[in-house]
Amino acid sequence: MDIDGTLTRTHGWQEMADAFGGEAAFRTTNRRFFAHEIGEDQHLADLLDLVTGRTVAEVLAVVERTPKLRRIREGVGELHARGVRVALLTHNPTYVVEWYCRTFDFDDFDAVDAQPVVDGRIGAPSGVRADKVSGMRSLLGRARLVPSAAAHVGDGWSDAEVFRTIGGGIALNSRLPEVNRAADIALTTEEFPDVVAALERIRPRA
Repeated sequence: MDIDGTLTRTHGWQEMADAFGGEAAFRTTNRRFFAHEIGEDQHLADLLDLVTGRTVAEVLAVVERTPKLRRIREGVGELHARGVRVALLTHNPTYVVEWYCRTFDFDDFDAVDAQPVVDGRIGAPSGVRADKVSGMRSLLGRARLVPSAAAHVGDGWSDAEVFRTIGGGIALNSRLPEVNRAADIALTTEEFPDVVAALERIRPRA
């Protein structure tokens, strides 16, 4: 599962920008990224920099109040009941992703570890590398699964790249036609259990 725009009903970094006075920086990096003026690494570095100097507690307070799909924990529980391992594959930093794992009972994650945290305060990003395909390989390795046994849920270009390497993909609330075309199912919903039903239709096999 991706997080921003997938588990969240708004972009999580828009919420950070609004909370910490980074609206102009957020608009600029988004415009440049979607115009293909900068790549995903630079775009992600720009987003992470929105919280440079803030405390982890301040950031997690924003994460907590960010609008999300309804019944996430319930849906994750349904997947667990079916014997499915549910992981997060995201360009969010580790301190954010760990909050999602604690809150909604996800089993594992691959995140971006590009910001030092010293005494609870977040440092500037460096060496940012956005690579979800490699992240999926890491998740599969830890779970001892072949790619055909996995499905991914996301809304961005990097998620579409992952769809092509595994057993199935769901484009969830994506505004990008090419992402919807790359997926097995394009889904629009505010209810996480609808994702569970869509995954049942794909049924990746080992």
